[in-house]
Amino acid sequence: MRERALIGVDIGTTAVKAVMADLSGRRLAAYAAAYPTARPGPGLVEQDPFDWLGHVEAALAQFAAVGAEVLGIGVTGQVNTHVFCDSGFALLAPAIVWQDGRAAAAGAALEAGITVADKTAALGAPIPIDASHALARMAWMAAERPEVWAATAHVIAPKDWVIARLTGVAGADPLASVGLVGTDLTYAGAVLGLMARAGDVLPPLSDPLDPAGVVQAGPFAGVPVVRGTMDAWAAMFGVGVARNGQAMNLSGTSEVLGLISATRNPVPGVITFPAWRGITLHAGPTQGGGASLDWLGRILGRDAAALTGLTEGVAIAADSPLFLPHLDGERAPLWDSAAKGTFAGLTNRTGPGEMVVAVMEGVAFSARLAMEALEAAGGMRPGVIRAGGGGTVADRWCQIRADVFGRPLVRMQARDCGAVGAVVLAGVGAGVTGDLAAGAAALVPEDRRFLPDPDAAVLADQRFTAWKELYSQIRPINARLGSATSG
Repeated sequence: MRERALIGVDIGTTAVKAVMADLSGRRLAAYAAAYPTARPGPGLVEQDPFDWLGHVEAALAQFAAVGAEVLGIGVTGQVNTHVFCDSGFALLAPAIVWQDGRAAAAGAALEAGITVADKTAALGAPIPIDASHALARMAWMAAERPEVWAATAHVIAPKDWVIARLTGVAGADPLASVGLVGTDLTYAGAVLGLMARAGDVLPPLSDPLDPAGVVQAGPFAGVPVVRGTMDAWAAMFGVGVARNGQAMNLSGTSEVLGLISATRNPVPGVITFPAWRGITLHAGPTQGGGASLDWLGRILGRDAAALTGLTEGVAIAADSPLFLPHLDGERAPLWDSAAKGTFAGLTNRTGPGEMVVAVMEGVAFSARLAMEALEAAGGMRPGVIRAGGGGTVADRWCQIRADVFGRPLVRMQARDCGAVGAVVLAGVGAGVTGDLAAGAAALVPEDRRFLPDPDAAVLADQRFTAWKELYSQIRPINARLGSATSG
């Protein structure tokens, strides 16, 4: 009798990661491969969806060699990345990645067309219509590439385009449809009404645990594909967070903060999702996490592991440099597309190690700013924060986060937490494992706890205040520089 297994696939910002696990969570195989991101002009960030699909197909081919009986496939992925395609899912343009700022003006115009009160009533929270919002992308396409917009049958997220190519079925889930869905988990007419044809090109919604269809061809033909949901939710399960009062810091290309709390206080800048299966998630996706360290690595000509080595012996002092990790603007809780990356306090004594530590600390400050907003929205302060993702590999960075948060940071074992979370979704959706909370708790053990150093935490508080002042004071200059660049 063949071993029974589940597959989870994560279509991330920089790579596809996939995991095959048996029903106890034991890994049978894993796959990871990166793909390029194009930046063809100021504010433009694009990807080729066939890069995603090629790696998903390669992962499935590799997993087929294991010989297990696969009961379900779960898919998760980046959100606020949009594919414009025709009725047969053929591409009409490169995918517009969530970091892309081209639609900022279009988003601002749409935002001006609805009051905060009406938006809160429609969505359950004052979620901004910014450059990454689906309606803003539609408005930009309609104005700048009308021939593409006229041919568009679907505006669809990466995971749903890949699922459509595997199963032939168009669809989406309400949790990943950020800023489009109300508390009843259906499209919010008051928001969709801001953009002509929005309701026609957005795919039908189904529950994240529902089968989206079955694989049409290849080694897993006939295997059900579970609809899945966005990477933040899947990765939340992948770091063992599924119960009220638990909080997470997912560290990948960006930092994504999350808090589960049944309390709903509308807070500007926070994405509060509709309650789903007893879970109310308050989320704060920032713009720069590991991407900031990658940027510095390109400048210094070193990879991530070498950068981490540079921090040995480099302490954070009151006069250490500060860094704003706003290299592509900022999302939660500021939602400021004009924000720019900034170093402050550099001297002739500043070396590569000090710059790396400043970037790590600056990213941690952006995470704290988002977490404080989530705590206001959820009406609670979690005692610990569970963390996962590639940005948590470095012990030094985890310790900096613990000091900045002023509470324990628990690093979970899964670095590919999105793919692990997709395994959890596949198991529950296929009806072969328990509920989400039990599955999340069973599949993801702790790796290490980082406790805040009392003196470092006090210093971090002081520097966080200065960091916030730096953003406020330099914002007009960065906005002016952005205006000059766009002109």
